[in-house]
Amino acid sequence: MSGHSKWHSIKHKKGVADSKRGRIFTRLIKEITAAARNGGGDVDSNPRLRLAVATAKSSNMPADNIKRAIMRGTGELPGVSYDDVNYEGYGPGGAAIIIHALTDNKNRTVAEVRHILSKNGGNLGEAGCVGWMFERKGYFVVEKAAAEEEKLLDISLSAGADDLREDGDNFEILSAPEAFDAIKSALEAAGVPLSGAEISMIPQNYVKLEGKNAQTMLKLMEALEDQEDVQNVWANFDVDDAELQEAS
Repeated sequence: MSGHSKWHSIKHKKGVADSKRGRIFTRLIKEITAAARNGGGDVDSNPRLRLAVATAKSSNMPADNIKRAIMRGTGELPGVSYDDVNYEGYGPGGAAIIIHALTDNKNRTVAEVRHILSKNGGNLGEAGCVGWMFERKGYFVVEKAAAEEEKLLDISLSAGADDLREDGDNFEILSAPEAFDAIKSALEAAGVPLSGAEISMIPQNYVKLEGKNAQTMLKLMEALEDQEDVQNVWANFDVDDAELQEAS
């Protein structure tokens, strides 16, 4: 889809800015703590924790920070207890949105998420209203300059991937969540640098937004991403790259 961008690829493009703001460390500490609390502190037997720790290491988080976050989750150190919450709703132009948050106060978080949506042309919906439009997938991003397509396809499919597709300057690899670890290990063993690796909610279809709807949607997504309890936001829209340039 050359000349277009989807939110999950836009997020990776703006990852450096997130790092500068320190948002990514805050999110990762919460995720590590919640993962350890829910599944234990052993990365080998806790897939969610394993992914969170790997992401933290790739983001250059100090090992002591990771260790303390795990210990807060297991109760070895005092800390805040976070609950997983998911919200579904709509944005401008009817785009579907799924929001995942970790919070110590569900009432505060839902009120703030509702306010952000209504302020930016969206609305909060009932549970399940848009979830059926998405599939939970392993999702990897590799820059085209970093790997040959044929080699990448061979490694990915051999490790259990479902699909490899192009998105602008990147290749995207999709898999069943269960194949995530095997594909990640295979790509790393082959020396393929990953720009992104996560378990994501991938839309089955996309809504094209233009003009005011596109600009408002981008502002809405940024506002949701910046809310302190929000860990991830997924949406089923795409916009022309020219809209991104205007927004920036």
